[in-house]
Formats: sequence, structure tokens, C-alpha cells
Amino acid sequence: MQVDPTQGSDDSIFTIDAPDAAGPFFLVCEHASNRFPAEYGTLGLDDEAQAACIAWDPGALGLAQNLSRLLDAPLFSARVSRLIYDLNRPPLAATVMPAQSKGWQIPGNADLTAQERLRRLDAIYIPFHDRLRREILRRVMLATETGQVPVLVTVHSFAPVVDGEPRSVEFGVIHDADPLLAQAVVDLARETTPLITALNEPYSETEDITHTLRLQATPCGIANVMLEIRNDLLSTPEAQAHVAAMLAPVLRGALERITA
Repeated sequence: MQVDPTQGSDDSIFTIDAPDAAGPFFLVCEHASNRFPAEYGTLGLDDEAQAACIAWDPGALGLAQNLSRLLDAPLFSARVSRLIYDLNRPPLAATVMPAQSKGWQIPGNADLTAQERLRRLDAIYIPFHDRLRREILRRVMLATETGQVPVLVTVHSFAPVVDGEPRSVEFGVIHDADPLLAQAVVDLARETTPLITALNEPYSETEDITHTLRLQATPCGIANVMLEIRNDLLSTPEAQAHVAAMLAPVLRGALERITA
């Protein structure tokens, strides 16, 4: 089984790296971990299923950590598998605690009662998003003096093959209500990197996958974007560092374009 790379062995459900970083970007990695806290067991899954992309976004955390360093940005990441609670989905979405995912059965999520769903909401979703909101609002308020408004960037990875069909896109850039930053990222990535880049692929906001942007960025009126990198490009620490080195100047340049 590929192990959760998130440091620490405590029961916290999130980690904040570089909390006092001075750059404008604020990074979030909701699917950073395939950690299954003891109180939930393994949900009936074997090692192969726990390591699969149904349980987390492989490589996304390493990419986000490198971006955090290169952009001097705080990084807020989850420490719980998305199968226990998907923090980038609205609470009533069927995929929040799925009974099956991409052909895998999740026995521990079958026939969950409303009380068990509420218990996970209280233990995982509410603390994660409440703390994230506090961190973002703190920076929004400080911007009244510093002039540096935070920019929310969520970092994800996706599988190179789905239902036997290869995905040609390597870098997907997704927006919710505000497309401005996303379009600038796409344009600059196409101009300056070899990555096959597409807007709103392999997913789009119509599939209800921009929950964090909608919940945390839109109400504050701050620029935001969701990044999706094909996970075969993130298979090693060296590969994660390489992709981050390409994307950091893209993000900087895109922000400059929309604020010029």
C-alpha cells in the first residue's frame, strides 16, 4: 500500500504548512491524504483500494508542498481520506461518503444512517472548513492594510485512464463562477509549458466539484482557481517538484495579468 505522506500521527484532520507565508496565494489540498483514522477502520477496503485514487489524489500533496515553497504560500491540507468524507463536495452530495467509487465497493459507507453522516460532518467537514474560512478571512482583513488580497488555489490530481479510455489532457484548469484567473492560467500554461492544458477538463463546475471555491472564495470576492494535474506526471517527488517548477511562474504570471 502506498502510504499517506502527510506528516504527523495525531488525530487532526488538517495540517497548515507555512501559515505565516507572505505571498498572495493560499493553497488548499482537500484530497491530500489516504489516511484512515482508527475510529473509522478501513471501511472494509484492502491495501490496494486504500492506495488507489478513489481514496485520495496521489501526488497532489507533494505538488502543493512544492508550490507552497516556490510561491511563499500557506498550504491547508486534509489528513483524512476522501472516502471517509470528501471535503470538496457539498454535504448532501451522494459522493461525500460514497458506497461505491469508480467500480470499487466501499462496504463501510453502505447504508450509513443520518446520524453517522452527521457525526462525520461534525468531526471532519465543519472543523476543516471553519478553520479554512478563518485563515482566509484573516488574510482578507489584513489586505485592508497590506493591499495584498489572498488568491485561493486548490490542488488536485486525476487518473490518466478512466473506463479504459486514456485522457490526453495533462493539466486541467477549472473555475466556478469567476473564470478570470482560470483563463489566464490556461493561456500562460499553453504559452510557457509543454503541458497539454485545457479549461474545465477533465471535470467542470457543472459536476459539482468546485465546492471549496464556491464556499470559501466566492463569498469573499477573491480570485480563485482549481488545478487538476494528471497523476502519472506526479509519480515521484522529483516529478512533483518538476511540475511545481513549471506551474509556479504560471500562477504568478496569471495573477499579474488579471491585476495589471
